Amino acid sequence: MPRLDEIPQLCGTAVVRAADLVALGVPRSTISHRCRAGGPWQLLLPGILLLHNGPVTRADRRQAALLHGGPGAVLTGADALELHGMERMPRPSGPVHLLVAADVRRAGSGRVLAERTDRLPVPAPGRWALAHEARAVLDFARRCRVRAEVRAAVAEVVQRGRCTPAELNTELAAGSGRGSALPREVLREVGDGVRSAAEAQARAVLRRSGLPAPIWNAELHDRVGRLVAVPDAWFDDVGMAWEIDSLEWHLGPADYARTLDRRAAMMAEGVVVVHHLPSALRDPVAVLRDLTANHAHASRRPRPPLLALPPR
Repeated sequence: MPRLDEIPQLCGTAVVRAADLVALGVPRSTISHRCRAGGPWQLLLPGILLLHNGPVTRADRRQAALLHGGPGAVLTGADALELHGMERMPRPSGPVHLLVAADVRRAGSGRVLAERTDRLPVPAPGRWALAHEARAVLDFARRCRVRAEVRAAVAEVVQRGRCTPAELNTELAAGSGRGSALPREVLREVGDGVRSAAEAQARAVLRRSGLPAPIWNAELHDRVGRLVAVPDAWFDDVGMAWEIDSLEWHLGPADYARTLDRRAAMMAEGVVVVHHLPSALRDPVAVLRDLTANHAHASRRPRPPLLALPPR
């Protein structure tokens, strides 16, 4: 039997299967004794140990879940999205969402949500076995009941270029219909060109107005085909742009700086640019009054000679 203080180095990790310790020569009685209340080890899941008695991190829980799920298991939902670098959905809490093969039966004791599937994703190489972004965000969306959180998560994976609206629709159609109503509604918004939660709120506000429907995230090109800007909303009939401005809804300071440059480029072409903070959308009457007045103003001058192409 190896020295007990050497086991983490031998295993290469502090989260291990009890069966692997037994294979190293550690008696089951020793494992049980060290996992007693107040002992130096702790039990994370049935047959999965943490080789210290300190605080359990989310990474520990993820690693335990993957060991518990067995070969082929992958993380999905909020845990996978966070590991993919997404930041707009809530931080993962509660059970770790895991995908396992359809013939695998696992009980997570409330700490793992092991979802059986006959469409088990093949993870990309890396430290973590992760479902791809389209699968992960829709697995999150199917179980989330907060529209703003679903909007933010779906918009972010599209905005960051991790998947397209078409790929999301294909993934949604291929999966279970359970819990699909809310993500289906959000994907309709994305299909209209909406690329952020703030834009989705703005779209809802516009439905109460008599204004023509804008093109969301249209590409504006000048006479020689040069890309001028991509405003949040474009009223093509009068050449008016609507920007929902807030550092909170951009991906960083550099993105906010590009927003200011975009506005200057449009104004140089004669575009009437209206901008609001997302917080202004809480008073839709005032926002619509502002938009209507600016739309009327824009209609009284020549429309800028810009070609608007729908978002890609």
